[in-house]
Amino acid sequence: MKIIFASLITLPVFAMAQEPVPAQPSMMSAFLPFLLMFAVMYIFFILPKQKENKKTEQMRGALKKGDKVLTVAGIIGIVAHVDERFVSIKTGETKIDFEKIAIIKLLEADSEKREAQK
Repeated sequence: MKIIFASLITLPVFAMAQEPVPAQPSMMSAFLPFLLMFAVMYIFFILPKQKENKKTEQMRGALKKGDKVLTVAGIIGIVAHVDERFVSIKTGETKIDFEKIAIIKLLEADSEKREAQK
């Protein structure tokens, strides 16, 4: 009886000792999902935004008198004067000075010339 009881107690210990121990994952495989997630985010979010910002900066650099523009405040006007940092916009009979960074969209290039052609 003691032999049977002793063998029942030690049987699970021997069974556990014979099971293979799972290998620990390497550091690279642990960080691989995060690297892939960052790569996807970079491709789909960061690169397009950088291209858009570059295009907007080129548009601001190419502003000239007579261009019809839209500002961040929603004001639509015609460029009256362009400086290195500031732009004067004519809206009706009023001239308003803005920083170039406030111009978000070029609506029409040389709108005064187009109006003269009509």
